[in-house]
Amino acid sequence: MFSGMSNHSIDSKGRIVLPAKFREELGESFYLARGFGNNCVQAMSSEQFDSISAKIMTLPADKAMALQYIFTATAVEVSPNAQGRVIIPQALREFAGLESDALVIGMNNRIEIWSKSRFDEYIASKQDTIAEALALLTF
Repeated sequence: MFSGMSNHSIDSKGRIVLPAKFREELGESFYLARGFGNNCVQAMSSEQFDSISAKIMTLPADKAMALQYIFTATAVEVSPNAQGRVIIPQALREFAGLESDALVIGMNNRIEIWSKSRFDEYIASKQDTIAEALALLTF
């Protein structure tokens, strides 16, 4: 299970070093794809990618096709190099607005890679939703 948040740099070749604990959980190779509903990049294990892909295929054809265009078609299998870096393809970097600074966020069964400024804007826009969600929880 992925949790935590850390700041990372993306170099001029589009490479990022993911935290070692995340790389261990992801395995030797894993997938990067567009985020669902958010302008971020998702990183997930091959098993998670296969599970999501199988669920997409059970949807009505028009809905499955729509999700295949934004998820399956944008996905790329990657493997970290000896320094633990992976290349985020340019199309995914552009989609997420990733330039030099990024946030790597553990999200239970996947990782999200965000532009720091976009993440800050997203959280600011969700303050009411966060307050409502907290009110529903009982501790």
